[in-house]
Amino acid sequence: MRIWTLREQIPAGGVVAPGERLPWLQTIGVGMQHVVAMFGATFLVPLLTGFPPTTTIFFSGVGTLVFLIVTKNKIPSYLGSSFAFISPVIAAMGAGKNIGLALGGIVAVGALLFAIGLLVNKVGHDWINRLMPPVLTGAIVALIGLNLAGVAGKNFFTQPAYALVTVVSILLISVLFKGFAGRISIFLGVIVGWAIAAVTGGLDAKAVAAFNDAAWFGLPVFTSPQFSWSVVLLMLPVVLVLIAENTGHIKAVAEMTGQNLDKSLGKGYMGDGAATMLAGFFGGSGTTTYAENIGVMAATRVYSTAAYAVAGGFAILLGLSPKFGALILTMPVSVLGGVTTVLYGLIAVLGARIWVESKVDFHRSENLMPAAIALIVGAGNYTWVASKDFTFEGIALGTIAAIASYHLMHAINKRAKVELYEEKPPAKKKASVKKKKRT
Repeated sequence: MRIWTLREQIPAGGVVAPGERLPWLQTIGVGMQHVVAMFGATFLVPLLTGFPPTTTIFFSGVGTLVFLIVTKNKIPSYLGSSFAFISPVIAAMGAGKNIGLALGGIVAVGALLFAIGLLVNKVGHDWINRLMPPVLTGAIVALIGLNLAGVAGKNFFTQPAYALVTVVSILLISVLFKGFAGRISIFLGVIVGWAIAAVTGGLDAKAVAAFNDAAWFGLPVFTSPQFSWSVVLLMLPVVLVLIAENTGHIKAVAEMTGQNLDKSLGKGYMGDGAATMLAGFFGGSGTTTYAENIGVMAATRVYSTAAYAVAGGFAILLGLSPKFGALILTMPVSVLGGVTTVLYGLIAVLGARIWVESKVDFHRSENLMPAAIALIVGAGNYTWVASKDFTFEGIALGTIAAIASYHLMHAINKRAKVELYEEKPPAKKKASVKKKKRT
């Protein structure tokens, strides 16, 4: 396990690397910001699927700590509820709302992802790089941000005044405060928006009443998995999305920190696979690396895994405290809409940054077309109902479309030995040779 090197001060424009940490008080502040960033999406998944929210948040914290241990503190990441599980979980639970069957599928997905991580760790990561070059990882990161834009917009306009206050507060704090306060502008902006909503009567009365009645301490609800082949086969395609999300996250972190993390891809898959299995065995949602927290790192330039350890610890406390969980639920949805407007936009832009940093040549149609298709499929949240048991949505379809179209065009170009839509150089004229007449 890595030991964090203390950074007392951060020079202007500097960063805090994964193996470093700020003084603990500041590290706690950054960690709390990561908790705020992941909270909206992590709580949204169990609310949509019917899973116990406190159980989900508890295992997101435990899963984050597991991930840091498996990756040896080299990859800063928070593991929250994966949106890719929503549709198959709802289908697996059926009308009877059998959570156990859905948990069995989640365990199977985690086991397969862990096995793929072992394979990558053993045979190398080159095949992953060939499967998903920078043009694809950038597109996948960008489409994840764009896919979530509709969620942010819907939440924003529930109470647009509070959402706007939150966005403006984030912008002003990030500009006016150049020190540590500027680095946690997202967290402080949320506090400002939440506080203004509280003093102006913008909090939901039912949420406030639930907070008043909630106990300070209580164990989350634990549920055991049940296994069914039909449900397992229904859930396994989610692995493709988790690989794409983990690869995009690790590539994004590598770009932001200037480190080569390709050799850590296998351990990243293993960490997420182990966390997903653990959650599935006890009643939590399947996990994935969180794009929202990439946005926080991009804004703060603090990549310390110590902050994620703090965030994981806070999430565990939330899972053990119904009172604190109820307090978070008093946050207006519009405030979440405001903060996710900023965060999801940062994610989309980060995908473009991967293209720029990797010098992706968009004059080549085999790069341009797949990226263009992926962005629209993701942003439009295209949905394909393959059968009553199989539904694929924007992130999954965008990922599949990008990978399939890129490799198809690449294979055609390679076979034809000519770039599609590019002019061939003019053929050289052969010098004429006059034949001598035989005498």
